[in-house]
Amino acid sequence: MPTRATKRGDERRPLSGSCDVLICGASFAGLAVARELTGSGAEVMVVDRYEIGERATSACGIPTDWLQAMGLMAAERQRFDSLLVHTPYGTRRYRLPWTFSTFDYRELCALLWADCDARFETAKVNGRAAQSNGNGVIAVDTDRGVLSAPLVVDALGWRRVLASGESYQPPDAPLSRGIEVHPPGRSMEFEIWIDRRYVRAGYCWSFPAGDEVRIGVGSLDPRFPLREPVELLAEDLGRDLVHYQGGYIPHKLRPATEAGVFFVGDSAGHCMPLTAEGIRPALYYGIALGRELRGVVEGRQSRAQAAARYVDFAGVHAWKFRWLLRGQRMLPHVPPRLLGPAIRLLGWNRRLVYWIFGHYMRFAPPGLACPSPGRRQRPDEEGRNGKELRRPLREADKVG
Repeated sequence: MPTRATKRGDERRPLSGSCDVLICGASFAGLAVARELTGSGAEVMVVDRYEIGERATSACGIPTDWLQAMGLMAAERQRFDSLLVHTPYGTRRYRLPWTFSTFDYRELCALLWADCDARFETAKVNGRAAQSNGNGVIAVDTDRGVLSAPLVVDALGWRRVLASGESYQPPDAPLSRGIEVHPPGRSMEFEIWIDRRYVRAGYCWSFPAGDEVRIGVGSLDPRFPLREPVELLAEDLGRDLVHYQGGYIPHKLRPATEAGVFFVGDSAGHCMPLTAEGIRPALYYGIALGRELRGVVEGRQSRAQAAARYVDFAGVHAWKFRWLLRGQRMLPHVPPRLLGPAIRLLGWNRRLVYWIFGHYMRFAPPGLACPSPGRRQRPDEEGRNGKELRRPLREADKVG
């Protein structure tokens, strides 16, 4: 397990004060929000208990178009134009209408952070602080002191630390669960397994990423033990059991705002049910939220207006999450003897495959992603889909 990297010794001084925007959480969603505020003139602080890019918890894969749209191609490790699906009743290859890329977590986070002009501090966020000045400023308690801001973002993950009310804990919370090993080696196949030999309700994967292969098991039931299944899969693939990582994955949307705090990423349930893809939605909603907050700090709208617009944006897409959640709930009840043949038959119909994956991309389309207004484009971004990448938030939303 990684060592917590908070400041120590002389560097571990008390942390207090106020800023314009306080972003709690420095992974995909939090960094996307900070990136959108670059050049706004706002004093932005990002806090996280780990250093930026220190602790990956996913297989780190995303449609290539997203990396291109955000100028993050330097973090790419491997690219795939097909998906190999295994069942107990056979295997089928699906040609994809778009490519999918695995990437290096630390490098991608560093690229996102390089485009930010915010301040970063390592600190563990404990929750809301009792104190408040009564002027709409929210106080947040950390293990280094109390921080406050009129605009506060919770991008801390599924625990939803800054929410009020009862805690959000497994196994009763709507969470899935995943575990991975990252053995060294190479592979050219992007693969998933739907096989109850490994997991009763869920699926397994093998995502190659250059010099390593990310092998994992995901269960829709957080109570299901995963260590033995991932070890069985790795053994079947002839891979070493090294570099374990994993965690819980939300599969249900939660309110986008609560008592003045904005929630994004896993803390808002921005992870697609059934497929457990959370990176793309985290960036998508992080960009949307960052633009709304930018409107506040630049005086174009109030915090209440930004909250209403962000809630509306999340609501427009809510039906997509509900449909995927229905599919997730149905999957364990489909007899394997029917699922296997259906997957094989689907592979013969390329038009239908393209239609399905095309609609899946529209759950969080890359058209929303564009350079932050305050930063210069990298050379590899200039001239690429210029009109597509610079549409306003509401216009870009229409493709979703």
